[in-house]
Amino acid sequence: MHRDVLVGWLDELLRTQEISKLYCDPSLNGLQVEGKEQVTKIGAAVDAAQATITKAIELGVDFLIVHHGLFWGGQHPVVGTHKRRLEALLRGGINLYASHLPLDIHPEVGNNAVIAQKLGLVDLEPFEVGYIGRLPQARSIADLATEMGRITATADEFGNLIANQCLIHQGGPSEVSRVAVVSGSGSDLISAAHSRGAELLITGEPKHQNFHETFERGMNAIYAGHYDTETFGVKALAERIEKEFGLPWVFIEHPTGL
Repeated sequence: MHRDVLVGWLDELLRTQEISKLYCDPSLNGLQVEGKEQVTKIGAAVDAAQATITKAIELGVDFLIVHHGLFWGGQHPVVGTHKRRLEALLRGGINLYASHLPLDIHPEVGNNAVIAQKLGLVDLEPFEVGYIGRLPQARSIADLATEMGRITATADEFGNLIANQCLIHQGGPSEVSRVAVVSGSGSDLISAAHSRGAELLITGEPKHQNFHETFERGMNAIYAGHYDTETFGVKALAERIEKEFGLPWVFIEHPTGL
């Protein structure tokens, strides 16, 4: 299909411009680099890293969707690693489409909506760029951490799934029913989640400045990895494109361990 048709469809589905302005997203959401006009294969990845771009070229991808793109506010001189990434994209004819907060917040293909669905949360309510929901039955923190490790499992070089180890900060009850989910870097929202009645915040990475807040508020947090909690949106979006337009897609794994 034509690149511009796909870009227009994505912008509308994700409310790209509206969400970018509403949340003052520092990312340049939307088409960041223009490649081939005709799109035949979709690539999905978390980061527009050099390794990701190189793999996309090897796999014959001509439209790469990422959560973390190449442009983050301000002006960027085209030198060094930034120059090499752009050069590879242009030489490979790859279109680069980035969706940061629009892909966090989307109610169907967003990172947080997908995580909430996989955990079985019901009665979902918007919360910042994520969601708060209720478990049908209370579950232990340890059980939920194990579940998050399972659903964020990554494949080794032989294709075997390896469960991730989540970090638990248990400052509240050992069993919970009301859970907030904010992928990536959401530890700043511990207090806000607590004020909304959540007993647990599931997010990606911890920050030292928020450590004591968890325990002093009687709150729980599970940290499942910044990268690992943000693979869901690009995958779900690529699946949606295949369903709508019949374009094949591939997920390009390049975990950071963070």
